[in-house]
Amino acid sequence: MFGEVPIEVIQEIEELCNAVPQLTEDYQIIDKIGEGTFSSVYKAKDIKGRITSRYKDYFWKVSLKDEEDAGPYVALKRIYVTSSPQRIYNELNLLYILSGNHTVAPICDAIRSNDQIIAVLPWYPHEEFRTFYRDLPIKGIKKCIFELLQALKFVHEKGIMHRDVKPTNFLYNPSLGKGVLVDFGLAELEPERIHESDELQHSKDLRSWESYCPCGTKSDVPQSANLITIQNGKVIYNGKNQSAVTGTGAKNILDLTKGYPKNETRRSKRANRAGTRGFRAPEVLMKCSQQTTKIDIWSVGVILLSFLARRFPMFQSLDDTDSLLEMCCIFGTKAMKKTAQLHGLGLEIEGLEEITEDGIPNGLKGYVKQLLGSECEIATFPHYSVAFETLDFLNKMDRQITPSLSSGSTISGACSSEEDNGGDGEVVDLEKERLLRVYCERVWDDHFWCFDVLEKCFEMDPKKRSSAEELLQHLLFSELTEKYEYNENHDEVLNLGSQESV
Repeated sequence: MFGEVPIEVIQEIEELCNAVPQLTEDYQIIDKIGEGTFSSVYKAKDIKGRITSRYKDYFWKVSLKDEEDAGPYVALKRIYVTSSPQRIYNELNLLYILSGNHTVAPICDAIRSNDQIIAVLPWYPHEEFRTFYRDLPIKGIKKCIFELLQALKFVHEKGIMHRDVKPTNFLYNPSLGKGVLVDFGLAELEPERIHESDELQHSKDLRSWESYCPCGTKSDVPQSANLITIQNGKVIYNGKNQSAVTGTGAKNILDLTKGYPKNETRRSKRANRAGTRGFRAPEVLMKCSQQTTKIDIWSVGVILLSFLARRFPMFQSLDDTDSLLEMCCIFGTKAMKKTAQLHGLGLEIEGLEEITEDGIPNGLKGYVKQLLGSECEIATFPHYSVAFETLDFLNKMDRQITPSLSSGSTISGACSSEEDNGGDGEVVDLEKERLLRVYCERVWDDHFWCFDVLEKCFEMDPKKRSSAEELLQHLLFSELTEKYEYNENHDEVLNLGSQESV
């Protein structure tokens, strides 16, 4: 039954079946396929076909090696008992709201047994991101991001922020060119923005500071007295509470590893900072209380950057301070200070010579070029790697900074056959040469527009950052059209049957 499943996983499955005995009536658990902070996910057979019979074959398409197995599969998500009832309700309710679109995994069933909660979802054949992100060609990258944006467009239209967009939460099948957004454990409804009058905006009422962020106002934002200063990797406070920190001359350094000042009197901002390290937008790190669905677009940018640079994980920060430093390295302190001011904060960085005011030369293109170049120096890419197409684009972009919508002379010259067209009457295959030229031009165009999308995803001001709907209208995706099958019966997904209601 379990094949090569580790013994500890078998024991865990047996424990789950004992805790929720009604599971074995409808499902045969095969393996554990995922685990997170708040849940574990198992692959199981829908023995009676009670759930899967309601959906089209797309959801239950299996790989060739599984065709001999009887019955389609489902994913059983076991939500840990340590999760609060409100959190469990929120996730199940959002899954129900989002049912009806094939880009988002719908909830098919929900089972409760004492303190155990099981959500039944479709199982999707997909590949782990680590197995294909270094080899996926630019057109494959474009299709993957297109699928992800389609899912986010649907989610955001419902007023929902996913908050945890990352490769492991977007199940993508490169062979099918299809992907599904999963795991709404951190998702929440987008809060309504309340535009206060100018008089209230500048109110000094400290009671409102904890949930106030000036980025939601239309007036100029003054720099706040709340100054974030990073010196040699440590945060510095210039507050009045001298006894709470270690004095070092005119400034006071606070080592965050030793906790917070005991006598700190300033009110700290409060905001939801949930998400995965390395994928959180700057407004999340800066505790903005006016967070919107644009935080998910920043995460899309991180995924796209991982594709282009062929590096994952892209950012490996251990805390918020490291995350801010990583952003400063790429985008520069000038842009980060402006971003901090937008959210009513000040930002100063000292003692780190590698961090400059303008960031990495040539911005994101320069950063990707550095990363790819460093790998080429140690020969980690095979000679046939598609990463060389990206590096070739970056090396030649100084000679041609526009897409090849016209002559494309630079690209054509680079792709033309080096053979002498004269000679002993040999016929040169002009058609192959033409196709090669067309391919090179399209690869160039895709890279050109791909980096443009990347810039739009990494816009620091969330109000100026493009939405999923806007990005789908970008020239990068002009050749892609929506050809998904739509099942009108997807709304009928929450069927608790005879089981106890959650």
